[in-house]
Amino acid sequence: MKMTHVIAAGALTAGLAGPAMAQESWTMTTTWPSSLELIEIDRHFVELANALTGDALTIEFFEGGALVPAGEVFGAVESGTIQAGGDWPGYWAGRNSAFSPLATTASLFNAIDYVNWIQQWGGADLYNEIYGKFGMVYLPYGVTNNESGFRTNKKIETLDDLQGMRLRLSGLEQGRLLEMLGGSQVSMAGGEIYQSLERGVIDGAEFSTPNVDWSGGFQQVTKFWATPGWHQSASMFGVMINKASWDALSPETQNALKVAADANLIWSLAFTEKRATEAYALFDEAVEITRYDDATLARVQEMANEVIVQTACENPDSAKVYLSQVEYLNDYAKWRDASAPFNLGRTPNGPDVEKLRECAGE
Repeated sequence: MKMTHVIAAGALTAGLAGPAMAQESWTMTTTWPSSLELIEIDRHFVELANALTGDALTIEFFEGGALVPAGEVFGAVESGTIQAGGDWPGYWAGRNSAFSPLATTASLFNAIDYVNWIQQWGGADLYNEIYGKFGMVYLPYGVTNNESGFRTNKKIETLDDLQGMRLRLSGLEQGRLLEMLGGSQVSMAGGEIYQSLERGVIDGAEFSTPNVDWSGGFQQVTKFWATPGWHQSASMFGVMINKASWDALSPETQNALKVAADANLIWSLAFTEKRATEAYALFDEAVEITRYDDATLARVQEMANEVIVQTACENPDSAKVYLSQVEYLNDYAKWRDASAPFNLGRTPNGPDVEKLRECAGE
């Protein structure tokens, strides 16, 4: 073949390949404002994703509130107004209560349990099953260990101290549990907590891990901190992706995003645990810290189990998620308990798996 023909053929091939190799550009936002350190989990994922996808995809990231209010991120991704949105699944429990255990559990999963369950016990499929009902693909990419607990201006030492208190608290099951203890749940975005505490609109609040709470300035408007955070024994975060936008990517680019999410998942745990340790030392100097005794935590576990079963049995989707989680706990307990104390946390005395199986229709 003449050289001119080779050049022409190469040009034609390049031209035909052009559309398939065209770069995708995504807009992504999050539920977190830049003032709250949780946004660092989103930012780190975007950095990894842009690096791993090379010329195939560019994600432009905007802090929470810059494009849409935090509560509207779900709808913006669902409609395709934006391609991706970082979130905490529990914010969408009003759309489907199954989002609640996908985000956190009351006295059940720790961070490693979420990682194990997602990676090897079928959890990832359930995220995509629930988000898929709304035309989205979901990549879990962030995890934190148990949350701080309540920050108040009245000392909390026992569960009786919660009687009559109006507390900012996220989570469907968490709110029901607080009501059983005589308190009342107040829902509000993270960015509203500081002023609500300052003005006495609420009696106290929980939000996240110590480092995130410190970034929110809660030590400036509260005197006491009740630990541990039994209401949220761990929290999951991830990215909602519009299904049509996901399908437009090549399999190689999709895989690169999955790799970025997996890498970010492990990074987020180490990052937040280090930062939480540093923030705990700061809080120890700024407020008085109390801790519930073991008998109190055992009572909370019993009450949490009751609330979990009640909530799960109201929605087959929720029951399916909880059933999978408790089956994982029971399965993993065989090795975890045998290797105690050199293991990955405790095996909680969780809900009755047979009741959950019945509610899930299995």
